[in-house]
Amino acid sequence: MKKITTRNQNYSQWYLDIIDVAELAENSVTKGSMVIKPYGYSIWESFQKVLDKMIKDTGHKNAYFPLFIPKSLLTKEAKHIQGFAKECAIVTHHRLKDSPEGVIVDPESKLSEELIVRPTSETIIYDTFSRWIHSWRDLPLLINQWANVVRWEMRTRPFLRTTEFLWQEGHTAHATEEDAEEETRKMLGVYKDFVENYLAIPVISGLKTESEKFAGALRTYSIESMMQDGKALQTGTSHNLGQNFAKAFEVKFTDKDGKEKYVWQTSWGVSTRMIGALIMAHSDDAGLIVPPKIAPVKIVIIPIYKNEEEAKKVLEVAKTIQEELRSVDENILLDQRDYETPGSKFNEWEKKGIPLRIELGPKDLENNTVTIARRDTMEKLTVASPELKEKVNTLLSQIQTDLFLKAKKFREENSYEIDNWDGFKRHFQEKENSGFVYSHWCGSETCEKEINDELQATTRCIPLDQKEEVGKCIKCSGESKKRIIFAKTY
Repeated sequence: MKKITTRNQNYSQWYLDIIDVAELAENSVTKGSMVIKPYGYSIWESFQKVLDKMIKDTGHKNAYFPLFIPKSLLTKEAKHIQGFAKECAIVTHHRLKDSPEGVIVDPESKLSEELIVRPTSETIIYDTFSRWIHSWRDLPLLINQWANVVRWEMRTRPFLRTTEFLWQEGHTAHATEEDAEEETRKMLGVYKDFVENYLAIPVISGLKTESEKFAGALRTYSIESMMQDGKALQTGTSHNLGQNFAKAFEVKFTDKDGKEKYVWQTSWGVSTRMIGALIMAHSDDAGLIVPPKIAPVKIVIIPIYKNEEEAKKVLEVAKTIQEELRSVDENILLDQRDYETPGSKFNEWEKKGIPLRIELGPKDLENNTVTIARRDTMEKLTVASPELKEKVNTLLSQIQTDLFLKAKKFREENSYEIDNWDGFKRHFQEKENSGFVYSHWCGSETCEKEINDELQATTRCIPLDQKEEVGKCIKCSGESKKRIIFAKTY
């Protein structure tokens, strides 16, 4: 098997090596796109299964909207099109034809109006909302969509930034601004719950700056997480769209008093970027590490034997163990493949990050024990067979907790408060793992841009849970009441 570059040697190559050896994805012949392999897709399906239930539990319903958006729709909201104009893929013709030079675009098949391959679905969905919503009784309208989107990227990296990626996007309409704001914050909380309690990644919830907010939004909130190289990764966003899109698309309702009003809207989403977060937050130099709650396979059982007689006895017990543990979780795999050595299987499942590995051989049968290996610590334990079910339950819970606490400890150890420009500048110029820097900022986009241009440090978010604190802007010494997180990012 391919050797994994260590994190200390080359973090970027390490990330790509993990994707390769864990068989998560590979580059496609379509430039900038990836093929998500079965194991990688099974992780995405685990995400979908959990998050889809969480979204539905808050009253939302799934629907599906077209991939192609007429250009006239996309241009209705001015700020929105400005935000996505440089990333759009455009369909101009609808037919190919043969020629002496080979297959060419038929020049006579030009569309009367170009179609945009969706970079996001606000425009096509809100055009639909204008026909669905008439009265206050139609509100709130709570819709979610699982889909693919296309944003033409020049520099790509699997899961983190690709031309085409998978995501869910929620779109809602409300009678009042207060209801829309409550929805925006609620869904940010759903994302925080999912990422922290299932992916075991601690996040900071906060408000985006004006320059960082979603194109066309009133306000954008995000959850920000820290990767093992100290860089920030935005793992989810939730937008209060105000009435900008409602006015552009004539999304109106008649209230209880018979007055016609524009709705207030929200949108929110997370994508396959979360798989990238999962890799970079937990994995080590031996391969992928997947938290138990989200792992598509939580336990793999590996039988060990030298001949047919041993195989028969070991496999019989192994199948019994598999059935017994299915009451703990259905995702239990018995690996009966014919490999030369069990060590090859150990190595493969370590690289794929399966939380627990159970090894069972003739000596274990004699002693009425099994050997359990934890993927996160590589620790091996000998457990009496009657205690196996209880021990497995405990270990899975412990691994989930330990991964979260380890990631949280790392974030805390790499977070700093800096109050002077020289120290701030030196920190980002000299510290390779620059982490999160909490500093005061006056709110000026000029200061924000100058910091980014000079140090490649971006404003991540203004944390929601911080108290007001009088201070001076790290760049211009102007007045400030709150700290903002600065970090290098993906």
